Amino acid sequence: MTARLARLKGSIPPLVTPLREGEVDYETYARLVEFQIQNGSHGVLVNGTTAEPSTLSVEERNRLVEVAVQVTDGRIPVVAATGSQSLRETRELSEYAARVGADVLLIVTPYYIRPPQRGLIAYYLELASLTDLPWMVYHIPGRTAVSVTIDTLKALRESSSTFVGMKHAVNDLALVSECHAVFGSEFKIFVGLEELSFPMMAVGACGLMNAVGNLRPRSLVDLCEAVWRGDLAGAQALHHALFEINRAVFFDTNPVPMKYMMRRLGLLPRNEHRLPMMSATAELERRLDEVLERAGLLVEPPA
Repeated sequence: MTARLARLKGSIPPLVTPLREGEVDYETYARLVEFQIQNGSHGVLVNGTTAEPSTLSVEERNRLVEVAVQVTDGRIPVVAATGSQSLRETRELSEYAARVGADVLLIVTPYYIRPPQRGLIAYYLELASLTDLPWMVYHIPGRTAVSVTIDTLKALRESSSTFVGMKHAVNDLALVSECHAVFGSEFKIFVGLEELSFPMMAVGACGLMNAVGNLRPRSLVDLCEAVWRGDLAGAQALHHALFEINRAVFFDTNPVPMKYMMRRLGLLPRNEHRLPMMSATAELERRLDEVLERAGLLVEPPA
């Protein structure tokens, strides 16, 4: 586990799921994984929120993990997001990811149910018993309607030697400092909100798991590495340069804007979604084109 943890840091973008006429486009997905490697990303996150996993079947999610493992071939870590609202489904996803070679599991707090903290503890510890892989909590209360307390994190840390950190996707800088005060700097915290990338890394987060990494992977790599070498002025400049694109990710529900921008830049052949998600409206497309133009990324007129 030590070797895996040493590489678990930096920019690990949550990849979108390409669709073609309603079916997962695994060939394009493989190209997206390779695109991340060629642009220096420190890892890839499969089946994160940006992948629209709740619209995918268990079989599709498993296959995406398998493709990512095959394409990366050990060059960078594969973090598999294996959580759902169902313990049985999460168990199945987690066991499969471990079996095919994922490096780390990221398990979201069960959504919709709004369990008590004691339920979260029992849920995570049962899942932790399934594999020796390191695992992290995915903390995104805006999507799941449940928060994780510091006491819950303490209980998990005390009871599971493979619990190594969390993806923190909420506007709460204080929890980062609190976790480091309690668990030490080796506790892995990844930033899950684009606008907090630089601020949260400046107070001790070890990396980013941001949707905008689908579009600008090299910039996020550069931001992480600037923080690591103590170049806070350089990291701050990158933060400001990314600020408008970071905000554009949330002009509509993620990943609607991201998929459109990726298509406009030729990274995706189509910006297709499954219901109840829908593609960008004409008005949203115009707003996003303006953002891309101001960023100097869009040089061709809309198709």
